[in-house]
Amino acid sequence: MRKNSIKNTRINMEVQRELSEIIRTQVKDPRLKGAMVTVTGAEVSPDLKYCKAYISVLGGGPDGQKEVLAGLKNAVGFIRRELAARVNLRNTPEITFVADSSIEYGVNMTHLIDDVTKDLREDPEE
Repeated sequence: MRKNSIKNTRINMEVQRELSEIIRTQVKDPRLKGAMVTVTGAEVSPDLKYCKAYISVLGGGPDGQKEVLAGLKNAVGFIRRELAARVNLRNTPEITFVADSSIEYGVNMTHLIDDVTKDLREDPEE
């Protein structure tokens, strides 16, 4: 199976959806309670042995992302077992959680663009 095949893309989407559901409803780690955790992507290797799950964290304070990643790393065995029960794959992949700051970066860029356009609206001479 090639990396970008349709089958691999469907598996990635299904794993991402199920990881989101498991983290949202079944993981009871207190480090995850104060923040909104989003699974922005999942990349399962073609041999179905490894999975990189990209996690975005909104809220939870300045160290919220580190705490959430620590909580998810602590619960990775439970999450993997739940994933195996929900998704019928030949192998259940070993999950690695990776911080994804793309949403935070996008919000920051939007604020910068808004600041620039606000300055342009205030100076009608230019």
